[in-house]
Amino acid sequence: MHELSIVEALIDQVKETLVQEGEKGRVLKLELSIGRLSGVNCDSVRFAFGLLAPGTVAEGAEIVFQQPKAACNCRACNVLTEIDDLVIQCPNCGSGDVSIEGGRELLLQSIDVED
Repeated sequence: MHELSIVEALIDQVKETLVQEGEKGRVLKLELSIGRLSGVNCDSVRFAFGLLAPGTVAEGAEIVFQQPKAACNCRACNVLTEIDDLVIQCPNCGSGDVSIEGGRELLLQSIDVED
């Protein structure tokens, strides 16, 4: 489960950010953006966070997920189609001349800290 190492890195990033910003309050909420094509399972991240957060700066924090979808951009028919799964052909015309945009994000969007 690679989500454990992702959560370890997340907690380290939160700690470093708090130090850089001079924040000393308790972390209330973390907002993450995890794209639907990232290969990261949000339920597994939540589970790993529950295991690893106690005793850290993120202990007791709520974790909130945004799950941006990807889009298939077809150069043949010039149609941009929102997708939930990886595709190799345009859902509109069947062309293989496509590029996938977005959906692979794995970002810490925000940290809410108690005043």
